[in-house]
Amino acid sequence: MCRLFAMSGGGEPVSAKLWLLDAPDSLAAQSHKNPDGTGLGIFDAEGRPVVHKAPISAFSDKAFASEARSERSRTFLAHVRFASTGAKTLANTHPFEQDGRLFAHNGVLAGLAQLDQELGDDRALVHGETDSERLFALITREIRRHDGDIYAGIVAGASWAAEHLPIYCLNLIISTESELFALRYPDNNKLYVLDRAAGGHDGGQALHHHSSLGTRVHCVQAAQRPIVVLASEPMDEDPGWRALQPGELLHVGPELEVSSAIALSDPPAHLLDLSTLSEQASSSQSSSAGT
Repeated sequence: MCRLFAMSGGGEPVSAKLWLLDAPDSLAAQSHKNPDGTGLGIFDAEGRPVVHKAPISAFSDKAFASEARSERSRTFLAHVRFASTGAKTLANTHPFEQDGRLFAHNGVLAGLAQLDQELGDDRALVHGETDSERLFALITREIRRHDGDIYAGIVAGASWAAEHLPIYCLNLIISTESELFALRYPDNNKLYVLDRAAGGHDGGQALHHHSSLGTRVHCVQAAQRPIVVLASEPMDEDPGWRALQPGELLHVGPELEVSSAIALSDPPAHLLDLSTLSEQASSSQSSSAGT
């Protein structure tokens, strides 16, 4: 499945070193298919979004995915893509940017022609072919309709999709320069949060996280500063990792205040399972593609 990672350092930027895929050539031993793209989104000193991403379709793209990146930002958003819809192109690689916000998604939704019809003129926000970017456009439209309220926009957009579209999973993260929003819906794929105290649970420890795909994150400043992390799987042995509940929408505020609520209490009206997905989509979501 696609893998999500996000991190917030709170009121001041933090420096972190990230490897999106530490050893991409070794993934064949871990999965039945290799990732189709990787991306990292941050915000610069002026609060502008900056996205580094590449499809994994050539040697140079693999080098991009495996090289270490040293970045400084208040929030970070990374994604490893196993394609469910759309070709292996830059336009289809996460994260996506709209209205100064970044978005990454893990899941599958169908009924894209109906979604395009619902989007109308807002379909112009979409530059690629993916269900993910269309979902982001729907949420962006709803944020605009709710006067910039991101939380309300996510609820409205996801609720419309849950009522009208066939859905397997809508796990998503939206980042701004100072905030993170994460939704797990419904319960097919997991999403975890770690509200990490300065120094970690043992005290005095830098943050060094490692996923089953080889994604690595190292943050020395986390030895003295609290950090909030979101990920598709626990990335270390910290006992503080918690799985979001199905339908839970979590908000990490500018000063690391964490709040959440069940935003979608009912399952999708048209719930998909792996047996009903296309071969490509089913492969992208199976556990063997993400471990």
